[in-house]
Amino acid sequence: MIDATKIEALFTRESGDYVFARWGRPIAPVVFGVTDETLAVIKGALEAVMTLSGHQMAETDPELGSNLMVFFFQDWDELPEVPGLDRLILELRPLVEKLKAAEANQYRVFHFDPEGAIKACFVFLRMDKALSDVPAQTLALSQIVQSVLLWSDAAFRQQSPLAVAGDKTILRPEISALIRAAYDPVMPPAAQDSSHALRLAARIGQVQ
Repeated sequence: MIDATKIEALFTRESGDYVFARWGRPIAPVVFGVTDETLAVIKGALEAVMTLSGHQMAETDPELGSNLMVFFFQDWDELPEVPGLDRLILELRPLVEKLKAAEANQYRVFHFDPEGAIKACFVFLRMDKALSDVPAQTLALSQIVQSVLLWSDAAFRQQSPLAVAGDKTILRPEISALIRAAYDPVMPPAAQDSSHALRLAARIGQVQ
């Protein structure tokens, strides 16, 4: 079982602030830049995580149309050319320059509702050699897990949220338990006090 100290670390940013958020509305996904085969893998990963969390999916979001957008591409310079993306991502061009300078291969942008819950997530994956070498199932599950909650910016630097079981890639049991607890209806959709980690730990203890 994962304890409160480890949970707190997963939502404590490098700034020292504890920031937690889960989705506050059904997830309406769209994926750009992949084959039908890869799209099916991503959809399967999303459905698996939604089943785990008990959260809902939808065909469309009434405000945005799609609120989980996943972009696969070869070069960061492609992003400013996407029609309308600059209206969804503020200061898109400076962000692209920053990501190019860092030689980043992935980035996520979250938008939040007035209660602090996630209302949209934009996932950008520059398919360099490192990402291209990752099996589609592993990449899809990893990205969905990192998009279903607002984790710390350092949450998975030392250890992946995934594990290998035989020939399958699965969520680490403690991460599965944490996601399930985070989406328990009795828990708040957003929190900025580290005492929230104690409540999550308590919920995990009750459901296991």
